[in-house]
Amino acid sequence: MLLLWIKVLHVFFMVAWMAGIFYLPRLFVYHAETQEQLVKDQFKIMERRLWFFVTPFAVLTLIFGVALIYLYGKDWFVAAKWLHIKITLVIAMYVYHGYLYRLLKQFSRDENHHSARFYRVLNEAPVLVLLAIIALAITKSW
Repeated sequence: MLLLWIKVLHVFFMVAWMAGIFYLPRLFVYHAETQEQLVKDQFKIMERRLWFFVTPFAVLTLIFGVALIYLYGKDWFVAAKWLHIKITLVIAMYVYHGYLYRLLKQFSRDENHHSARFYRVLNEAPVLVLLAIIALAITKSW
């Protein structure tokens, strides 16, 4: 029963994390499009609050994911080749999360170097990574 609750929490925090980091680049799109300093300042507040709101979800996703690996055991981990691919993709999502923070800091200093189109692509590309992560987790195959 403990294992199932850890799975529930892992999936819950992953969904909350993904919702946040998919919305943040959308804010960047609107931020990049505006020329009004008051609007830019409002976006800065929204972006910072969102990033700090979802970052604990990323940490909790990691904690419960590691807990699942621990509970399943070393032999399972070694044999679960699909999991190794999934972990690689998950690491890419954490790198993406960190990159969003770097962009957030650039926006906070009014040093945006990218177009709204760049942020649209940045917002949409990780959806495919998430699809692969979910497919691996459910099918447990590669």
